[in-house]
Amino acid sequence: MKVIIDASNVAHFGKDKEGKKPSLENLLKAVEALDKLGYEPFPIADASLRHEIDEKDKFNDLLDEGNVHQVPSGTNADHFILKMADEEDTKILSNDNFREFHDEFHDINNRRIPFNFIDGNISIGSSSKPKKVKNILQKICTQMLNDFEKKGLDSYKLKKNKKLSGIAVAKEAIDRISKTNEDGFDSKIEGIFLKIPLFDKVMGMVEDAEKTSDFIIFVLVSPRDYKDAVKNAGNIAVTVGDRLKLDHAPLVAVRNDLFTKPGSFELNIIYSDEILEESPYNVNITINDHDYSFVKKNSRNIASTVAARLGTWKFPIVSVKPSMLMEKPGHFDITLEKRGEK
Repeated sequence: MKVIIDASNVAHFGKDKEGKKPSLENLLKAVEALDKLGYEPFPIADASLRHEIDEKDKFNDLLDEGNVHQVPSGTNADHFILKMADEEDTKILSNDNFREFHDEFHDINNRRIPFNFIDGNISIGSSSKPKKVKNILQKICTQMLNDFEKKGLDSYKLKKNKKLSGIAVAKEAIDRISKTNEDGFDSKIEGIFLKIPLFDKVMGMVEDAEKTSDFIIFVLVSPRDYKDAVKNAGNIAVTVGDRLKLDHAPLVAVRNDLFTKPGSFELNIIYSDEILEESPYNVNITINDHDYSFVKKNSRNIASTVAARLGTWKFPIVSVKPSMLMEKPGHFDITLEKRGEK
């Protein structure tokens, strides 16, 4: 693997000592150390280093031989190095934090390898672990839902994130069902949650739900709030049924939803006869190595979120596989696989 050496930064190490010039020896030791570690050193110097370094003739020989590379005159060396590292996906040996370029080049600390000189010997450090891409789970779910919609399946889109409490959920359900009875709505677009119950007594109601409940109330919550939300499910069903004088209490199910913020909820209410038995497609996610463990750990939450917003009883099968071809954090690919096909 190639490692770009920020030659000027390495040569200037220790220059704070009075009268000390940039050191060619520093640079040569860095090249040697990386070579021993199995890397391919690629030193890049700014245009001014050849005029400042302590052993000018030897340095110029290295330039002429192509063992050290120099950025074009008038070019910002830091930007040149970062751009090459980004394009070729290589590491950079440097103690420069490159702060002024953080907006343009993301996760520089994961690319940068620090170093130190102790008693004349160089010590090569290690780069920081890559940052998880912000909201990668939501991005994956969004693409999955978009892909399902291309197949003609509508999905629930609202993300109001109302403050979570049992009373708030019951009031919202009463208001929504009342409005439904007055005005009607397209419950397919309104969306639903899975018919896999997550509280014990509901398990036996699944097969009879269409006969006993006109409405299914799905409470979408952050995974952090799931246990607390489930405790109120029974009371919500009774409260809504009594207030609206329904012949049968609605079925209330709590589901984890990756779009919902902690401490808040979404509410999907649909007619029970419009729920799909199962997803017509399973999902394959190919992900980069950096995010693989995190996404794999949340695969069931991804399945729950997507199935809930599609309106299926059962979770689609979501498989997550790493790929060496996806080298950068945040890279992923999604394919839908029709159920029963391989």
